[in-house]
Amino acid sequence: MKNIFTKSLGLVAAAALTFAPLTASADSAEPHGSFTGASNHVTTGGVKIVKTADGGALVILDTDFSLDGGPDPRVGFGTDGTFAESTDLGELQNLTGLQIYVVPASVNVDDFNEVYIWCKEFSVPLGVADLH
Repeated sequence: MKNIFTKSLGLVAAAALTFAPLTASADSAEPHGSFTGASNHVTTGGVKIVKTADGGALVILDTDFSLDGGPDPRVGFGTDGTFAESTDLGELQNLTGLQIYVVPASVNVDDFNEVYIWCKEFSVPLGVADLH
């Protein structure tokens, strides 16, 4: 368990270092958006997709991210109002604040135009951010 935690912490630290110079400008070409609530939930805050030097990508929920709660919240992608279950990046780490999720190589972020906070238990969105 310690090795998994150490590896995750290392990824977060590397992502934070990668993230800082890429988002210093508001005119960043990286996809970004702001959450709006769904299914009677309040979800707010920003999200950015950062492509890494190794060809991968990270989903970064900004420091202003907030979800009012919900069972089994997950992070993933969708297109035009439809969540893609195959893009599930894992459980939401916290209801508020900065969070970083590694996108697996099997997911091409360019294929999607939305980031979801998804309730797996009830198969409904808790929040959606349109990417631009």
